[in-house]
Amino acid sequence: MPGYELIGPEERQAILEWFDASNGVLFAHGFGPRRNGVFKVREFEREIARTVGVAHAQVVSSGTAALLVALRALGVGPGDEVITQSFTFVATVEAILEAGATPVIVELDRSLNLHPEYFRKAITPKTKAVIPVHMAGAAADMEAILRIAREHRLAVLEDAAQGFGGSYQGKPLGTLGDIGIYSFDFAKNITTGEGGAVVTNDPTLYERARALHDHGHDYNPTVPRGKDTRRQAGFNFRMTEVQAAVGLAQLQKLPVILERQRANKAALKRGLDGCGLEFRLLHDEQGDVADTLIFFLDSEQQALAVAEELGRRNVGTKNLPDALDWHFAGTWRHMMGAFAGTRQAGAAANCACHGIVPSCACASLLRRAIALPVNVMMTQENIVSIAQAVRESIKAARGV
Repeated sequence: MPGYELIGPEERQAILEWFDASNGVLFAHGFGPRRNGVFKVREFEREIARTVGVAHAQVVSSGTAALLVALRALGVGPGDEVITQSFTFVATVEAILEAGATPVIVELDRSLNLHPEYFRKAITPKTKAVIPVHMAGAAADMEAILRIAREHRLAVLEDAAQGFGGSYQGKPLGTLGDIGIYSFDFAKNITTGEGGAVVTNDPTLYERARALHDHGHDYNPTVPRGKDTRRQAGFNFRMTEVQAAVGLAQLQKLPVILERQRANKAALKRGLDGCGLEFRLLHDEQGDVADTLIFFLDSEQQALAVAEELGRRNVGTKNLPDALDWHFAGTWRHMMGAFAGTRQAGAAANCACHGIVPSCACASLLRRAIALPVNVMMTQENIVSIAQAVRESIKAARGV
């Protein structure tokens, strides 16, 4: 699973070296004589941009902040609709609402990401942008999504909060659309504790994002920061120097994290051969971050029974089903009044989506799913043990 598994002497040393070199200047700006030219936030931004191959990266205080900054950089606001998928962390929709726009929630394909044809059907004259989410580190069908977005001149914001290090057709997730975001919270592929990044090749979007995350600062090189110019309002979504120092150490470990996760996921999947399972569709298997193995059972009742049996065997799941309520728009009754998407005519009165998404299909698919976490530090013994527990749990649930 994430970079926190590998937090160790490298991160500690990075913090100590930063502290000694910069005299403990935690702020990303100013204090020139004291900080001795050490700017870890700026260095982290350069390394993120280099890692994913974009012109610009702006780090921020969280992945949620990154979403809001990216939406506002795109000019999304009141009166606009933003299309996204029903399976995502609640932050995706919270950011749309915070931008003053209306979220429109659509169905999933078998990858559990945005269904391109439902995306197409949801477009209206008010649609300003689409947010495909690369859930659990696996790419959405970006070729189809980008084609539809271009046909309708819609902005594409990639929510790659869970996808840092993943790719689609050879391009890093987060870099295929107009703008993308990552999260570096404690459960992501690399971590800074909390934190995120906005990435883009568009200099105008970057300048807007940079100003938006820092009270509207233009970063005018001709004047000191205290006399900086400004053209727009912003907020404080800044990252600290100590977070960036940790992030730089974590970036060095990303290749190892991805290599181990991919090997461990492949081994775990092999351990479930012969169980008659349908695994999640991957639009680009080579680009999968591989921190999660998702498969579907025959019914919701069977999936629930398997999850309960796994719990008794001390084998955890990852969001499906243990935290589904935080990752499925069909359960977000507290935000229901803000959604533009409504149930299709003739949908069942007891629809599990509660009028937020167009049909029950995504609810049924998600409630039949089991997501197993894939850890960096798994041993072969761990993998064999987990696979055996899953096999026995499935047999028990099926009454075999």
